Amino acid sequence: MTIALTGATGFVGKAVLDEAIRREEPLRALTRRTQGPRTHVEWIEGDLANPAALASMCHQADAVIHVAGLTNTPDPGQFEEANVGGTARLIAAAKQAQAKRFIFVSSLSAREPDLSAYGASKAKAEKLVEASGLDWTIVRPPGVYGPHDIDYFEMFRSAKFGFVPLPPGGASSMIHVEDLARLLLDLVDASPALVRRRIFEPDDGREGGWSHKEMAKAIGNAVGRPIFAPHLPKSVLEGAAKLDRMLRGDKARLTADRVGYMTHPNWVARSSKKVPEAVWSPRIEGEEGLRSTADWYRKKGWL
Repeated sequence: MTIALTGATGFVGKAVLDEAIRREEPLRALTRRTQGPRTHVEWIEGDLANPAALASMCHQADAVIHVAGLTNTPDPGQFEEANVGGTARLIAAAKQAQAKRFIFVSSLSAREPDLSAYGASKAKAEKLVEASGLDWTIVRPPGVYGPHDIDYFEMFRSAKFGFVPLPPGGASSMIHVEDLARLLLDLVDASPALVRRRIFEPDDGREGGWSHKEMAKAIGNAVGRPIFAPHLPKSVLEGAAKLDRMLRGDKARLTADRVGYMTHPNWVARSSKKVPEAVWSPRIEGEEGLRSTADWYRKKGWL
C-alpha cells in the first residue's frame, strides 16, 4: 500500500513519516525543498498550491493523509487560501487518482469557527472533505506536543523561570505527537465500518481533559520547577499579542487570532467522538509525555 502524505516536513507530518518508515510503509511525501533520501520515501517537490505536484503525489496512492496546513500567521486572510484552497486542490487530485482513503487532519478549533479565522478555515475544509465523495475520515487533534514542537515549548520555557501566564479559566485536551502519528496510520487500514466518514477527537486518555492550572503544574513538574500560573484576562492577552507582533514581526507566536480561541473555556475532546479502541488507543500518558518532551528539549539545548 502506498500512502501520499502532505506536511511531511512539519511537526506532525514528520512524526507520521517516521512512524511509516518504522512500519516499512511506502510513502510519497510532498515537500517545498529538496530533502535527503529516506527509506521507503519518494519525495515530491511542490506544495498545496501546485496541482501538478499534488497529482504526482497522489498517482497510484492507496490513501492520502492530509496533514499540511497553515496554523499561525499575523495575516488571518492567509488561512483561507492555505487551508481551504489547498484542501480543495488535494481532494481533486485524490479523486483523479482514485485514492481509496482520505484522512484529513483538522483541529478542535473547527468546532467553534466563529472564534478565529484559523478555526473557520478548518471548518470550511472539513465541509469540502465531507462533500468530496471520497472514503474519508476527519481527525480533530487537541493540543499536540512532543519533540520538535515550538508551540508548547513556550510554556516549557516559561516554566523554567517559574512563571506560566494562562488564559482565563478553562480546560483542554492534549495528545503526544507520536500517538497522533500512530492514529493517522492506523486509520488507513482500519475496518471501514468503524472509521468511514467519521469525525474523531483523540486525546491522551485523560477524561475531562486538563484544566489550564493542571497543565501548567504538570509542565512545571516536567522541568523541575514550582510555578506561579496566573489567569490573564482576554484584554491582557490581546495586548501581549500586539507586543509580540512588534517584537517578532511575522514570527510572532501569539497572534490576535490565537487569542480568539485560546480564551475559549472548553477545548476538551468529546467522548462521543472517541476513536474506537479496536482501531487505536493512546499509549503516552500526559505527565509521562511532558517529562520525556522536557528531556528532549534539554538534550537539544532548548531548555
